[in-house]
Amino acid sequence: MSKTTEREAIITHLVTAIREERLQQNLSFSEIASRAGLDRTMIMRVEKRERLPTVDTLLRIADALGIKLSSVLAAAEEAVRPAERKPRLQPLTSRSKTSA
Repeated sequence: MSKTTEREAIITHLVTAIREERLQQNLSFSEIASRAGLDRTMIMRVEKRERLPTVDTLLRIADALGIKLSSVLAAAEEAVRPAERKPRLQPLTSRSKTSA
């Protein structure tokens, strides 16, 4: 899977999780928009993937739903990129220095 395809899949999982949470809480577009300080059409467009939300918009929506954006994003990423496939970053201090 290409990086672009992975990112699209993560966004799809993220938006789906937000939509499911909104529906589970029985909230309308207007109710969640009011709580988040956003326009109703923004929520609709985000859920329909017609609009790519900013981090600020995602944080507002998550706060309005009473959920942690980091948890939802981590779950979306894990669904697309299983743990065994995630690259491990090496700390800068572990790199060996060569003497000249």
